[in-house]
Amino acid sequence: MKKDNFQIDFFRFFKYRLTVIQRYLTVWVFIMLTLGCNQITERLVATAFNRNQGIDPYYITGSKTDREAFAQLFLLLAKETEPGETRFAVVREIAGRYARLKEYHKLINFLTAQISRYPDDPYNAYYLHMTAYAYKDINAEDVAVLYFNRIINNYPDLMVRGQPIHLDCLQHLISRTDNPELQVLYYKELIARFSDKIDLGEAYFKLAYAYEGIGEWNEAIQAYTQYRPYIGKTGVPGFPDADYHAKQLVDFNNSPKDWTFETLDALVAAIKEAIDAENSAKLRQYQAKVNFFARSWAQDTDDSGMAEFSLSAFMSRGRIRYADTLDAGSNAAEAYLQTTGWDQYITTWYLYFRKVYFPLDPKIHGRWEWAGIYYGEKL
Repeated sequence: MKKDNFQIDFFRFFKYRLTVIQRYLTVWVFIMLTLGCNQITERLVATAFNRNQGIDPYYITGSKTDREAFAQLFLLLAKETEPGETRFAVVREIAGRYARLKEYHKLINFLTAQISRYPDDPYNAYYLHMTAYAYKDINAEDVAVLYFNRIINNYPDLMVRGQPIHLDCLQHLISRTDNPELQVLYYKELIARFSDKIDLGEAYFKLAYAYEGIGEWNEAIQAYTQYRPYIGKTGVPGFPDADYHAKQLVDFNNSPKDWTFETLDALVAAIKEAIDAENSAKLRQYQAKVNFFARSWAQDTDDSGMAEFSLSAFMSRGRIRYADTLDAGSNAAEAYLQTTGWDQYITTWYLYFRKVYFPLDPKIHGRWEWAGIYYGEKL
């Protein structure tokens, strides 16, 4: 009995040992296979980044699959010693992989190294464009602007996904500057080269507004005049009163401006005198001949004229009265005079006066005009 028990125990022990050995063998085989794959990858990497080829192993990154792909791509790149479409395709694939992995610093270093090594490569504008976007992705906007400018000033245009690189650069540069001098340069370039690919009305308005910002009023009026055909069609983002502003300046520029007064006091005195004399012709003479409005206080901005009705018809209904002093809401640029007795339905009108804004003509700029009428009591 003891012998039998010994044999049973021996076989159980032997079976257990076999099981353990099998497990260790399985693990060992897995490790060897893994090491073998890694060794293959490392050999591929070593081949790709042979120092004799002048390539830095720094550019290997990512997972095993990524590393193998980069290794293969750099082997291909090493064979392409002259700029051309094949080399461009490899560089673009490598750069695209860095971008997908968000390895922006490696992307920047790789592309700038290519530009430095091949300064006459016809695709350098594309590489610089990708570099600029990489800097944007790491929030280095000021550096990106330098690259966009470098492309515009030093490299011929290229098409990327059907769009000119220079157009994209100009649009980014415009969005990043508040400097009107730079805006003038960018918008002039945009209009001259890409008028068929942009909102031309918006570009003309913003060019004119930039000219205003640097005091070039003749050029501003010219650009606003070019904007006039677009009034009421598309609008200008960020400038809700763009149409009114452009029309006001252009129409005023083209008018005789003979209704303006040197001072507000002189204008108000003339208005009161005409009302006292019940002289509607004089009042009409003092009205601004362009941009004169007549609207209620709640009405949106409107430059509609006064031709629809005759002041004399309203004055014949009875004596018009006016306040002794200007309304308390008046200031150094705008003034209001309350008047009553005009109409049985809306008896109160506020006459609106404003200082002329027209730097183009220093003799007119800063004078005063009767610019409109508000119907009813102030809100």
